[in-house]
Amino acid sequence: MSLGTERLKEEVSSWPGISVRPYRFAVREYRLGQAEIGDVHFWGGVDIPFPRPIHHFLLAHNIAEQHRWVPDSGWTTFQIRHSEDVEHAIWLMRLSYIRYALKSAADPDCLLEKEDERLHLHPELKSMLTRSIPVRASAVQGLTSIP
Repeated sequence: MSLGTERLKEEVSSWPGISVRPYRFAVREYRLGQAEIGDVHFWGGVDIPFPRPIHHFLLAHNIAEQHRWVPDSGWTTFQIRHSEDVEHAIWLMRLSYIRYALKSAADPDCLLEKEDERLHLHPELKSMLTRSIPVRASAVQGLTSIP
């Protein structure tokens, strides 16, 4: 594996709940629980799944590329070619990580604010991530209860 993919592994594997395992096609797979947040090929190809709205946003803003083998899915690709590309690859992996972390966070709104500061999210992208926050039973109950 290249130096860039080793730096990426060091960073991503330090995030709470992340497991790293080898996978076919010379890949390291990164998971948060049962969800794959992305995988990295030994040549520096970084493949990350996103919901279609986020996928389309990333492609439209040239932040990632369409996945080379499954282009009509939510998967994206980013190629680490130079050492400065590693930070961008980490940013993309963190974006994937956040959307799963929000689902189980004790205070997802606070987590999203912290991540917004860390990643400097575009407002549209932040709005899309907000959709990953589950509706709490207490909030639904408050909306449906009749006084």
